[in-house]
Amino acid sequence: MNQKYSAEMRDRALRMLDEAKPDHSNLMAAVRHVAGLLGMSPETLRVWHRRREVDAGERPGVPTDVAEENKRLRRENAELRKANEVLKAASVFFAKELDRPSTR
Repeated sequence: MNQKYSAEMRDRALRMLDEAKPDHSNLMAAVRHVAGLLGMSPETLRVWHRRREVDAGERPGVPTDVAEENKRLRRENAELRKANEVLKAASVFFAKELDRPSTR
């Protein structure tokens, strides 16, 4: 069940998690509690929490903005490779046309 949550919902859930952490023995207990209150999967909230830590530099990993830029550059690179292949094929085609003897 893949459900999209709004940015406001994510921010609210993370704020609630921050407030609930001192009342629980560990992070996962707080995650399960808050996720249950909001009717979402504890795994979703845990991933949001981990992503926030990575983005804040508190945990090793690739920050969201860097990951998005990498994704954009990979897409752009793929488009440029396709364009390059088309240009190579066109140059081969036109080179053969120039080498063909004229029938005038």
